Amino acid sequence: MSTISVPAHDISVSDDVEQLRKAFSGWGTNEGLIISILTHRNAAQRKQIRETYASTYNEDLLKSLDKELSNDFERLVHLWTLDPSERDAYLANEATKRWTKSNQVLVEIACTRSAHDLLLAKQAYHACYKKSIEEDVAYHTTGDFRKLLLPLVGTYRYEGSEVNMTLAKTEAKLLHEKISDKCYNDDDLIRILATRSKVQINATLNQYKNQFGKDINKDLKEDPKDEYLSLLRATIKCLTYPEKYFEKVLRLAINKTGTDEGALTRVVATRAEVDMKTIKEEYQRRNSVPLDKAIAKDTRGDYEDMLLALIGCGDA
Repeated sequence: MSTISVPAHDISVSDDVEQLRKAFSGWGTNEGLIISILTHRNAAQRKQIRETYASTYNEDLLKSLDKELSNDFERLVHLWTLDPSERDAYLANEATKRWTKSNQVLVEIACTRSAHDLLLAKQAYHACYKKSIEEDVAYHTTGDFRKLLLPLVGTYRYEGSEVNMTLAKTEAKLLHEKISDKCYNDDDLIRILATRSKVQINATLNQYKNQFGKDINKDLKEDPKDEYLSLLRATIKCLTYPEKYFEKVLRLAINKTGTDEGALTRVVATRAEVDMKTIKEEYQRRNSVPLDKAIAKDTRGDYEDMLLALIGCGDA
């Protein structure tokens, strides 16, 4: 489901490092060379490139890139070059520092990553920031937002395929009772979303629809402007249909007046190696326009070239 293409032949890390160094040398920067190398290397290869670059030139590749590049292109290259767990730690830290009630980045990281990947992100957070992600989330959020986000980022979900149908029926009924009573911050509602495995949650929400004739997220649209309910809906979408969640983030980022480059960059950088193929299919289904055409219409230059290469549509 990844959209990046990696050469089938063996890649020389030392050649990549030398070529990247050349891209920074002399007058001007060879952005095309940077794109052609980095967009065709997987996470393990990019990590090797960073390590070899550091040992060869005694400088972090990210610092070299940051000095030479700028604006949206620089941020995309930076996020893409980071190890996935470091990237999640970086984005989570940024989200806590700039916390707003409409900020859904923490939910994305907590609910669309595997249990193991979330654990790696939390370990990277310790290493980078000398504190825990839970500590920062607790400090920067309040009220219902803290009550929901803290257990989400602190969880380690079971990832087996077992489903308890009796439990699914019971908890579907419980969720319906709480939502009908408008108890959106109820302890049990949050407990179910924060601790149950994703397959168990899917079974519970299927039971919810079967028993009560409506998707749970439709019942959570009581007040479309309520930011806590919006975060709750995002949590459910991320846990159950991440491709639909990310399609909507991209649609809103591209289709509104003025592109939201922050959201576009984040989704492409974090999903290109995961499920971007499925997200592209969902985007085409929902909008009747290919994602690459929508991106090309709204972006320019090296930024556009790198985005298209990462979603598998560039010439780089």
